[in-house]
Amino acid sequence: MANSESDNQVPAVIAALRRFNRPRPIEQCDLCSLGLAEEHQHLFEPKSRQLICSCNPCAILFSGQADMKYKRVPRRSRFLANFQLTDIQWDNLMIPIGMAFFFYSSPAEKTTALYPSPAGPVESLLELEAWQELEESNPILRKMEADVEALLVNRIGTERQYYIAPIDECFKLVGIIRAKWQGLSGGTEVWQEIAIFFSELQKRSTVIGESSAKANT
Repeated sequence: MANSESDNQVPAVIAALRRFNRPRPIEQCDLCSLGLAEEHQHLFEPKSRQLICSCNPCAILFSGQADMKYKRVPRRSRFLANFQLTDIQWDNLMIPIGMAFFFYSSPAEKTTALYPSPAGPVESLLELEAWQELEESNPILRKMEADVEALLVNRIGTERQYYIAPIDECFKLVGIIRAKWQGLSGGTEVWQEIAIFFSELQKRSTVIGESSAKANT
């Protein structure tokens, strides 16, 4: 007996399902092409401000090495519960929004301020005296690793959150805003994603100082 039309379609359906169920391409180390897990190391090129994915063996090669093209990005993050920053000090930093990150740039030989925008990271003019005043109030900032650690500030609305975070986390936040922003105000989705980002970052962070400390405003 001849096969029906539906019988003839079965192999095609199975083939389509097999294509759908194929494992997603595995992300690879940008240096040696080794397959990477979802959570993996990153290297940062200070001159171009580019992040690349790395396996553990390749990342170790760049640990604590000076005068190399790449720097290994640390994995740790710290929530600064007793961070001292008044509204006046924040205004003196000349950041137009309530969110930014600050890191010492070796190529520029100065502390650099970037804030996220729908178009990507934007560099803001940072007065040296304003940053020095912030360091005097918060000496822990002098211990940040150049290029790969940053002071990440969240002062959106009533939030007063301060972290010493890996530079890849800061650029991850930039990527979220760039990808999710809609219209003039950003839309509901982007603000939800920002809240999730900071909630997850705080869970992973070591708390420095008393968690009950009140932020200065």
